[in-house]
Amino acid sequence: MLLAIDVGNTQTVIGVFAGEMLKRHWRISTHPRKTSDEWALALSELLTINESRLSEINGVVICSVVPEVTQALATMCANTIKLDPLIVGPSTDCGVTVKIDNPAEVGADRIVNAAASMAEYGGPALIVDFGTATTFDAVSAAGEYMGGAIAPGVEISLDALFGRTARLSEIEIVTPARAIGTNTTDGLLSGIVFGYAGQVDALTDRISAELGGPGAGIKLIATGGLAETILDACRTKFIHDPLLTLKGLLLVWNRNNAA
Repeated sequence: MLLAIDVGNTQTVIGVFAGEMLKRHWRISTHPRKTSDEWALALSELLTINESRLSEINGVVICSVVPEVTQALATMCANTIKLDPLIVGPSTDCGVTVKIDNPAEVGADRIVNAAASMAEYGGPALIVDFGTATTFDAVSAAGEYMGGAIAPGVEISLDALFGRTARLSEIEIVTPARAIGTNTTDGLLSGIVFGYAGQVDALTDRISAELGGPGAGIKLIATGGLAETILDACRTKFIHDPLLTLKGLLLVWNRNNAA
């Protein structure tokens, strides 16, 4: 079985593949100070839910934007699973040509998403990933990663607002019934959900125009933990693929194993 791990700043998505089939996946909080032994325990417990064991894992592929977690997972793989993981980085063959000024700057998850979108949907494509930051990634018809945009994520925006306003308290992010809020909670939800949806629509329009406009057949793909809530409020219609990064990790693993 292949263990695929996508480490984000806030959440980590873990998937287990048997061949090409995703058997099970989980989304857990990312804790940078978690040790390699704690990761081994956490993964073992998750696998037990699916009546599997760490000893059945014969491959590990990781993309991570948190160096401390990358190191802990690499140590866990060496000590517990007795395997060298494939850690996606600038030199990894993902099947995507990176056309930005400094390819080493782009997050591994964004390149993995580009690879998955090309394989699954074709290009040109725009991928919006709703994570700690919301990223907009443009992929050409030829499968080239062209760059994109980075915006503060929904939860970061709320945390900043709550941290600087004494009378506001944290709320659950849901789509409000209307834009005109008649209480503080509804007003906050309107501002964050509808305001953020407007940002997504506006950036999508601009990036799509630069990729060739309406006649270019651009695939619009959304992923990430908060995608569903914001997409409900967007004018733009996206393909919602919450497992896009895990699919990309499988593709990268197969590509590098075949080589």
